[in-house]
Amino acid sequence: MALSQTVAPAVEPLTLADAKTFLRLEHAVEDAFITSLITTSRLHVEAALDLALITQKWTQSVKRTDRRIIPLRLHPVQSVDAVRIIDSVGASTAIDLDDILIDRTARPERVCLPAMMVVTAFDTVDIDMTVGFGDAPTDVPDAIRHALLLLIAHWYEVREPVAMGAGGSSKVPTTVSDLLSPYRPVKL
Repeated sequence: MALSQTVAPAVEPLTLADAKTFLRLEHAVEDAFITSLITTSRLHVEAALDLALITQKWTQSVKRTDRRIIPLRLHPVQSVDAVRIIDSVGASTAIDLDDILIDRTARPERVCLPAMMVVTAFDTVDIDMTVGFGDAPTDVPDAIRHALLLLIAHWYEVREPVAMGAGGSSKVPTTVSDLLSPYRPVKL
């Protein structure tokens, strides 16, 4: 299953002013660095939790499936904009959106293809979707915004290089993990 972003978020879930207020900074010397921390923190949380915080568009490609129910990797799904079946020779067939069902009660949310649709194990299903809590920073839940602020503060203070891998990576503060735990997908 592959994901590719087709439209990035128009804004970040926090403004530079939000972050600087939280960090108690009044100077502009590190504005570029703090702005990069805002983006990095958003990307970190989105990747760790399969979330989209601000409205953005993605295409999810599921290769070699013969299933009619396809879990969507990102949450929350605002809309499914297109579904295409691409056969083994590259021919694309669009599926009428009125013929599919979206199971919004499941996490992850799922697309259910119509029963009459023939999908072979060698086909690829492309799903174009709009995801995110909304267009504005205030649409993002407060707990997530606060976790982002704590993560920015942590990375602002801890600037030494870290080794990736066993025992060498920098840990995310426990408070950040605790604030994000309600948004973590449960895997059984």
